[in-house]
Amino acid sequence: MTPVWIFPAYPLLIIGPHAGVLSSYLRPHRALDIIIGGFTLQGIGFLVAFLIYSAFIYRLMTQKLPKESVRPGMFVSVGPSGFTVSGLVSMAASTERALPPEFMGSGEMTALIVRIVVNWVSLWIWGLALWFFFVSVGAHWSCIRYGKMDFSMTWWSFIFPNTALVTSTLAIGLAFGSHAIQMVGAVMAGILTIGWFLVFGMMVRAVILKQILWPQKGEDRDEGGWKAEVSRVHAMDDYTRKRAAQDPESGVPLAE
Repeated sequence: MTPVWIFPAYPLLIIGPHAGVLSSYLRPHRALDIIIGGFTLQGIGFLVAFLIYSAFIYRLMTQKLPKESVRPGMFVSVGPSGFTVSGLVSMAASTERALPPEFMGSGEMTALIVRIVVNWVSLWIWGLALWFFFVSVGAHWSCIRYGKMDFSMTWWSFIFPNTALVTSTLAIGLAFGSHAIQMVGAVMAGILTIGWFLVFGMMVRAVILKQILWPQKGEDRDEGGWKAEVSRVHAMDDYTRKRAAQDPESGVPLAE
């Protein structure tokens, strides 16, 4: 069991950030519909991911770390919290222009309350994303130290889930007016960009060395019927050797 199980919830997890951007450009009555739908679907995605979090934590507490080839997938656990933070903060920032004046008694007061609650709750969720990030980094220490990591497509988990951590860091810095946090987010974005080029280069190198996209290579070595085909060829070889060792007329095995 790895955080990759969270992938079915990812379409819901990226709706919040999209809704936050759309609501800042649409007319107020349309923006309100987008914000309500974004909050609802983002909440569903995060709660589903939270359920999988518990299974993942239980697995880490009772078993060993995932094997080296799939261990980069641990960074997928960073994504749900990060996308939720960036989505909630951006949607809350648009409530002031989206809520009508009489909304829940006072649209202006409601928007202020929403922003205050969202911003402070987002700090907790942002901290959860940071915790999963540092746990995932620590889990790779033994791999890097002893050079046990061959390239696999799961290396892209070093990049894409961590974009959520970068965007959430920038969102928190903007929400609280913290230039220090915004600078940290900018540095993280630069490191992530460099990491993208490094992973892309390693992928090209792996293709050239026939470590991936080659029969019986990579994490899909048993997919596409290759395993069954190899077993069939081995069985035919064994049958051919046995027939060659028999007398052609009687079928009795020849003496050694």
